[in-house]
Amino acid sequence: MTPPASAGASELQIDVVSDVVCPWCFIGKRRLEKAIALKPEISVRVRYRPYFLNPWVPRAGISRAEYLTTKFGSVDRYMANAQRIVAAARQEGLTYNLDAIARQPNTLDCHRLIRWSGESGDPARMKQRLMELYFAEGADLSDREVLVAAARDCGMDADHVRQRLAGDEDVESVSAEAEQAKAAGIDGVPCFILGGIFAVSGAQAPEYLADAIDRAVAERARREAAELAQG
Repeated sequence: MTPPASAGASELQIDVVSDVVCPWCFIGKRRLEKAIALKPEISVRVRYRPYFLNPWVPRAGISRAEYLTTKFGSVDRYMANAQRIVAAARQEGLTYNLDAIARQPNTLDCHRLIRWSGESGDPARMKQRLMELYFAEGADLSDREVLVAAARDCGMDADHVRQRLAGDEDVESVSAEAEQAKAAGIDGVPCFILGGIFAVSGAQAPEYLADAIDRAVAERARREAAELAQG
């Protein structure tokens, strides 16, 4: 995901605050990847940060129908309004299969799995796999064995992941990080924090995100120059 850096260039860290059951996060991830590809001269490092779009959903999950009725008033109302999201996903080469999703999960364990994938694998790959399972295949992400299979697909040790998911490892720290995002004022996702300098909210077009990356690099250079002048 990170393009080659030019000599002497330092990485721009992009923190992506998002949730795996957020359709605009699904689309936004792909658009960010396209934006990065538009700027091969800029080296970036992407870090995925947890966010709970629906913290009220219990750990065991609930039916999709109950979720849509509770959040949007009715299943039909959501289905009618979601067609533009389906179309936006299709334009990015993604599949949002509305009819396949039967269960709405709590995503705490998904975020734990994404964190663990960074120990020896690729968090971007894990995040993509989880979102594809949910949006394209209608998999139940509250099912531990679905998560174990996703881990296996991404090169992780399935038995070890199963043991970790059965315990409380990183439950508090992931939950705290998600709460910190909301406390910082992030009330919509995806949110892209560029170099700790400024944030872009929403699944913006690749060209817009590429321009934002340019601006973040320029602002960082300006600040570094100012600090040198003062020193």
